[in-house]
Amino acid sequence: MSFAIFTDTSANLPTELTEKYEIGVVPLSYFMDGEHRECLDTRSFDAEAYYADMKKGAKITTSQINPQKYVDYMEPALKAGKDILFVGMSSGISGSLNSARIAREQLLDNYPEREIAVVDSLGASLGEGLLVLRAQQYQQDGLTASQAAERLEAAKHRMYQLFTVDDLMHLRKGGRLSNAAAAVGTLLQVKPLLKGNDEGKIVSFEKIRGRKAVLNRIVEKYDELIVAPEQQIVGISHCGCPEDAAALAESLKQKHQPKEILIVNHEPVTGSYLGPGALAVYFAGAEDVRQK
Repeated sequence: MSFAIFTDTSANLPTELTEKYEIGVVPLSYFMDGEHRECLDTRSFDAEAYYADMKKGAKITTSQINPQKYVDYMEPALKAGKDILFVGMSSGISGSLNSARIAREQLLDNYPEREIAVVDSLGASLGEGLLVLRAQQYQQDGLTASQAAERLEAAKHRMYQLFTVDDLMHLRKGGRLSNAAAAVGTLLQVKPLLKGNDEGKIVSFEKIRGRKAVLNRIVEKYDELIVAPEQQIVGISHCGCPEDAAALAESLKQKHQPKEILIVNHEPVTGSYLGPGALAVYFAGAEDVRQK
């Protein structure tokens, strides 16, 4: 194994995969009605209860990962003589990536012979997690950490992240919506279509009447923009709406059958900014796909 892979819980990868591929996961933390929590094991996360509590008005706050936590998680791999590749949540929506860069400099002071590469995924959830899975393939192919990072830097600009939410309140309150003035709420059942732009920020770019219509539009964008679906894993994340996620997966397959579709509950920290009913799709397109 040429290097160790680390990510954060925002990557939304099932615990079965992180354990299988020995991917280190640094946890984001949150407070729910004043109680500190982390979600390192997706198998123990009760998404149905979590998003139901959000609907009932549970107060959720989050905080970025501090540099020392990255140091604590990564240092054992360096002591074992391994280089490190870290793939983190978009710097466009969180300061945690900057903490990872600070930790990198601290660790290199103590392990100057090691290689530590930090990649800003420009994404979250499976927009980040699918890049981590690519990193694992590069690891198996025998690439170095820096070689894998170079490939991911190119791949991240082709990762399209498309989603909708039931209520923009959560994104607005958390300051995660870059063009809030251009977005709309749920008045008259108008639904926003959002994406991650080329700076890794969340922007609203279409307004569509009705839940069914916005999901159909997501399928249309998939049909229009995906490249070589048979060679890639397509991701779907949802905030407590598994039936919609399953139906969306079937609609995507009818357009283009990918190698695999990975469906996950949206993990609690980034899910707190999207809110119950949010639904997202992640896939690779052309080099300029984030501008579409």
